[in-house]
Amino acid sequence: MTRPTADTLAAAAKAAARKGPPPVHLWNPPFCGDIDMRIARDGTWFYLGTPIGRAPLVKLFSAILKREGDDYFLVTPVEKVGITVDDAPLIATDFEVSGEGADQTLAFTTKTEDAATLGPDHPLRVERDPISGEPSPYILIRANLWALIDRKSFYRMVDLGCHHPHDGQMWFGLWSSGQFFPIIPSSELP
Repeated sequence: MTRPTADTLAAAAKAAARKGPPPVHLWNPPFCGDIDMRIARDGTWFYLGTPIGRAPLVKLFSAILKREGDDYFLVTPVEKVGITVDDAPLIATDFEVSGEGADQTLAFTTKTEDAATLGPDHPLRVERDPISGEPSPYILIRANLWALIDRKSFYRMVDLGCHHPHDGQMWFGLWSSGQFFPIIPSSELP
């Protein structure tokens, strides 16, 4: 079997995209090795150390991205190659709000044009740096793939937040799709 290249993976992704989102969660092809592709924390994709500057190509690659355990792969029906992901493979760059309070919904869009509405199927998680306490918010986009929510969107989310009881204590968080998503215990806010 020949070693896959970025061009062969892009061609497979393009063919799959014409038919709608590819069912990568159903594909389990043989592992063909790792390729020198990396997704940086800011969402920039690199191939052989060079940023991939064509957004449509990045979108095609993101369509065939799969996570198994802590490892990330680009997959086609016949091959699977490992890539490196610094943090989250996707970046949520914006969201739309409809409604207010417990009736509001937040619909996120990623840099690669994926969409997900914060709710039971697309939860929020917030990790805090153990030293600085700095929050890193994430939303589940699809099949075990999380998107880091960019800073400007997180600040907008905080503006929509409120205090609400959760697990026996007061939390600061936000509502979406009828569910409260805690961000930080109210007692830890300055």
